[in-house]
Amino acid sequence: MATTWILVANSGLAKLYANHGVNKGVALLSQHQHPESRGKGIDLVSDRPGSNQGHGNEHGSFVPAVSPKENAADHFALELGRLLEDGRVKNHYERLILVASTPFIGRLKAHLSDGVRKLVTGSVDKDYTAANEHELVDLLAGCAYL
Repeated sequence: MATTWILVANSGLAKLYANHGVNKGVALLSQHQHPESRGKGIDLVSDRPGSNQGHGNEHGSFVPAVSPKENAADHFALELGRLLEDGRVKNHYERLILVASTPFIGRLKAHLSDGVRKLVTGSVDKDYTAANEHELVDLLAGCAYL
């Protein structure tokens, strides 16, 4: 029977589960925390914004294209993408279900390799990180036979 990995994540916490067949439930494989994504934006930068020379004698402040919180969430998504790629290369799973909060699932999908993307059989735009194994099976019953 094929193994399915289920990644349940938000920008600060991820839980990786495995399912080994119909009616087998899920088992927690690992849990990953990224407290930087939960911190205040001001705590994620080391200094105040820099400045740049404007027109004439004016000075403008530098505004980053991505906020520090978004940058931290992006780093966590990259870390999870690498974890999933490592599992794929080692043939630890044949299918993948992604369950992540709406803003984070897009970041996560952006960091998946082509090989991992081919194994994704379902995705759910919900934050189920607080659910235990039994609740997760019930919550995902509509998209997977666990």
